[in-house]
Amino acid sequence: MGYPSLRACVEDLERTDQLRRIDVELDPRLEIAEVQRRTYAAGGPALLFTRVRGTQFPMLGNLFGTLARSRFVFRDALASVERLLELKVDPSRAWKRPLRYAGVPWTALTMLPKPARALPVLANEISLSALPQLVSWPDDGGAFITLPQVYTEDPESPGPMRANLGMYRVQLTGNDYERDGQVGLHYQIHRGIGVHHQAALRRGDPLRVNIFVGGPPAMALAAVMPLPEGLPELLFAGALNRRGVRLHTPVGGGPAIHADADFCITGRIEPFLLPEGPFGDHLGYYSLRHEFPVLRVEHVYHRNGAIWPFTVVGRPPQEDTSFGALIGELTSPVIPSVVNGVHAVHAVDAAGVHPLLLAQGSERYRPYASQDEVRPEELLTQANAILGQGQMSLAKYLLIVDRADAPELDIHDIPAFFEHVLSRFDPRRDLHFQTETTIDTLDYSGSGLHRGSKLVLAARGPKRRELPRDLPPGFVLPDGLRTPRVCVPGVLAVAGPPYEHRPPSAAGEPGWLERLCAELPLSHPINAFPWVVLCDDPEHCARSLNNFLWTTFTRSNPASDIQGVGAGIRDKHWGARGALFIDARRKPGHAPPLIEDPRVSARIDRLAAKGGPLSGLF
Repeated sequence: MGYPSLRACVEDLERTDQLRRIDVELDPRLEIAEVQRRTYAAGGPALLFTRVRGTQFPMLGNLFGTLARSRFVFRDALASVERLLELKVDPSRAWKRPLRYAGVPWTALTMLPKPARALPVLANEISLSALPQLVSWPDDGGAFITLPQVYTEDPESPGPMRANLGMYRVQLTGNDYERDGQVGLHYQIHRGIGVHHQAALRRGDPLRVNIFVGGPPAMALAAVMPLPEGLPELLFAGALNRRGVRLHTPVGGGPAIHADADFCITGRIEPFLLPEGPFGDHLGYYSLRHEFPVLRVEHVYHRNGAIWPFTVVGRPPQEDTSFGALIGELTSPVIPSVVNGVHAVHAVDAAGVHPLLLAQGSERYRPYASQDEVRPEELLTQANAILGQGQMSLAKYLLIVDRADAPELDIHDIPAFFEHVLSRFDPRRDLHFQTETTIDTLDYSGSGLHRGSKLVLAARGPKRRELPRDLPPGFVLPDGLRTPRVCVPGVLAVAGPPYEHRPPSAAGEPGWLERLCAELPLSHPINAFPWVVLCDDPEHCARSLNNFLWTTFTRSNPASDIQGVGAGIRDKHWGARGALFIDARRKPGHAPPLIEDPRVSARIDRLAAKGGPLSGLF
């Protein structure tokens, strides 16, 4: 069916008992975000906040709060969109399975943008300060738009067919922004808007930008979808909504306006940068203040009866976890066509998405190889290809296995995957580092802003070791370590001394952990654990799988934070004969973690008590 507007979606959810109206007045500073987080954690409904302090507009949260609700919103189009993506990657499938793809031509017709005759979004003009001022975490630098659809067109070839629609966060207030005149525009590396911005700079022109908020939910999903090359986000949104996106091209030029959005902010990027942030982000920490582009705002429009959709990001799982799961369902069937030999890739949400990828490939290079010669070969080629694909290139850790070793292994069964890898990899041979490269802009574990390293760990062949699941009787840690806790089979968390920052003058000198590994004999029982995570709180790290994943992969930079017992370099390849130590302690330069304001939490507790306006919600 598709939705002509966001309000139509809200009415559909309310009619099917998947939405709850919140009629008590709540503050968009911290209170609304905390209610949304708690509701998401409880698997609760979508939320329509009808009385938002400081604004006339209702706010819609938790729209994508469960995978089931996300599927419901797009229920009529998911199958056809999946087939469309398959054909975009491999057109030959159409004649191999004609019945499966018989409806694709109709999908292609409906997805084309259409000129708009009526323009609901331009019905009213207001100021930026009249918009809902959502602040999600106590130390956020101001109010942010958290579900923006940032639209730009190629300055050298304008029009919707070469446009970019991306979800790049927008800071409405705070820092040095001119009130009601400027907003911060934070876009990360590897994003399409950057190509358009660079083209505008080459021409000596400002890049014109439209920011849409609301409209049919398909637009929000299209803005974050990792699409195949040559498939514009607007076309994907049309296919997902089963109706073409209605666009209006302004008289005199400029990027098109989405007629059915709830809000539209128009402007141009200034010829200078301004500090943006801090902002509580999806790694579970604050992204700090850094200079980013700033948008000179020209107009702020809204339709009659406009609704302001929002989400709250933070340490996973959050609402974007369900969003990501839906994207995974749509894109997983096309992975083998994008990277030859790769069967599946899983970006691990609990580790912050970008820090950790799991992958399954196939070894086809030497089918005649003897058992003694079994080692990762094509897996390494596939790993390089994966790290060359869009946002997957931001990964820090990529663990890849040969599907033939365990055809039944489910890549989403994280404990089973780790057990498979850790029981098979050879630490002397199977660790492949990339140094001085790019990582996620939001990841502060590296050597600088979006600078760090990567590790590919490839495992192939029969088991090399049995993994300990508990501490062996009489186990004694090496001097300097304490509080051993088993996280998952084969992984031991331990505490050590607090991390000490080493001045640049100490570069090249072995640090404390490197000296510890150099002095440990291979006979020490700790080497029964192939991985040892050095952290500040082993109890917390080992308490749950999510804690282990979050602590280990958001707080370590592979090249600088991995040491090994019996380590050495041969032909410029680093390896170890014993346990690998991953230093996941908090370090200078790491961003602070996200913590709720206890006063706000106490107020929400009172409202959620029996008989209160939020009773029974979470």
